[in-house]
Amino acid sequence: MQFLKTKLPGVFEIIPRIFEDDRGYFYESYNIELFKANGIPEEFLQDNQSFSKKGVIRGLHFQRAPFAQGKLVRVIKGAVLDVVVDIRPESPTFGQYESFLLTEENKKMVYLPEGFAHGFSTLEDAIFSYKCTNVYHKASEGGIIYNDPDLNIDWQVSNPVVSDKDLELPSWKEFKG
Repeated sequence: MQFLKTKLPGVFEIIPRIFEDDRGYFYESYNIELFKANGIPEEFLQDNQSFSKKGVIRGLHFQRAPFAQGKLVRVIKGAVLDVVVDIRPESPTFGQYESFLLTEENKKMVYLPEGFAHGFSTLEDAIFSYKCTNVYHKASEGGIIYNDPDLNIDWQVSNPVVSDKDLELPSWKEFKG
């Protein structure tokens, strides 16, 4: 696996080694020792999977301490634009985001530690998988509205489908308080 550092400290784009032949393919999507050796020491406590139709935006979501979560995300089927926003006030990249194209073909993954908001848009129908370093805790959840003008994220979808809950999330200015 290749662990590529991104402009956001602590966030990695991960490219697995894929073994393909006429039967199909195999790849290792997680190995605790390999992750630790590459600067990701956290262990994962919960796995989640979602299906979203083309044009859906989910996010931007996070959980507050003590239930904050790091996540390892990947696409099983389809294609998404994965978005990570640095929400750590002390960080030099506070308020900046980076996006990644994750597809069933490229099999890339993204690791984001605690302190980041996360969301994705579906560029085609997609099954999305994510491992979390902490369990879900409803009272700790938070978010930022996906179309915030200060963040100015290009989600690469027009007329997105967004849940009522996500449409009620605060702006970046409200989040910063």
